[in-house]
Amino acid sequence: MKLTSEPLPQESGSETVLRTISKIHSAESEAAKWVACPQSYSHTFLVARADELVDKKINAGEPLAYFLKGQLYFEEGWYEDALLQFEQSKDTDFQSMYQLGVMYYDGLGTPPDPKKGMEYMKKIISSDSPKARHLKFAAAYNLGRAYWEGCGTEILEKEAERLWQIAADHGNPKASVKAQSALGMLYSATHPKDLKKAFFWHSEACGNGSLESQGILGLMYLYGNGVRRNLKAALECLNQASDRGSVYAKGHLVEYYYRRKFFTKAAEFAKRVIENDNVEEIAKATDCVPFYIAKGLAMASFYLARCFQLGLGTKPDEALAKKYYSKACNLDPAVAADLELTANHGRI
Repeated sequence: MKLTSEPLPQESGSETVLRTISKIHSAESEAAKWVACPQSYSHTFLVARADELVDKKINAGEPLAYFLKGQLYFEEGWYEDALLQFEQSKDTDFQSMYQLGVMYYDGLGTPPDPKKGMEYMKKIISSDSPKARHLKFAAAYNLGRAYWEGCGTEILEKEAERLWQIAADHGNPKASVKAQSALGMLYSATHPKDLKKAFFWHSEACGNGSLESQGILGLMYLYGNGVRRNLKAALECLNQASDRGSVYAKGHLVEYYYRRKFFTKAAEFAKRVIENDNVEEIAKATDCVPFYIAKGLAMASFYLARCFQLGLGTKPDEALAKKYYSKACNLDPAVAADLELTANHGRI
């Protein structure tokens, strides 16, 4: 299972760098009408103006300017240009160093070089500089991710666990919420499993806003994994996660409706779930793990195929049944195989 990087932590708030640049210029010049009313201008215009302003700051020798320019390009998806700017300031700006670590590890704007990405994260973790302090939790999560995935190093689950414990900081909401969620996944996947620990960490992450953990928590309540079975809490978590965009939660809600013979509801909901089956696009929009997104889509596709095949909650349509069975297999072969086996044994 491949995880995603922790976004750059902000010292104050989570606004885009475009907005940050606008505020800086607004404080310096009352004549900038485009800053006061950014909604009146196109995004392209605002980016171009922000780029001009940062260039002026670079020419003036302002130390933060290269990072701001790099982050502007990064948020626009112009990774090759962003990489060049971060390289200019990595020795004097820890935020630039952090972004370079992410980009080299994930191969954004450059061929993947996970070892180089790990080295940048290690430098941030070991630094005594106050300017690196707000990046340490996120860097520890990213480094733990490398040991978990065995990318740039050998797989070392214990080292991943140690680093994620540091990054999670006892459930601190200002620490790495991704690390808290990752610990929940780790304790669910290790042998032997420790589902009570998994439940604890998913609860901490969910309480701190993790969409991923909210969906998983719903399933733990639904099946009594690591906690006493609680249908009310399960549906509350799954419905809230679904409303927030968790495709994994949506897929399991489709299954819940189907198994309780709410076939019309299952079929209609499944149709909505699989309208968008672009895993990468969903991952970017929700910050959820592609592994779980694919599983949720595969479940929704399989149960919709079942509805079309048997005429449950919709008119029977063998062609559509084959289409959605095939889609389920393409999205997640293991999920499709497990559900097919369950269907063949007459359990669904």
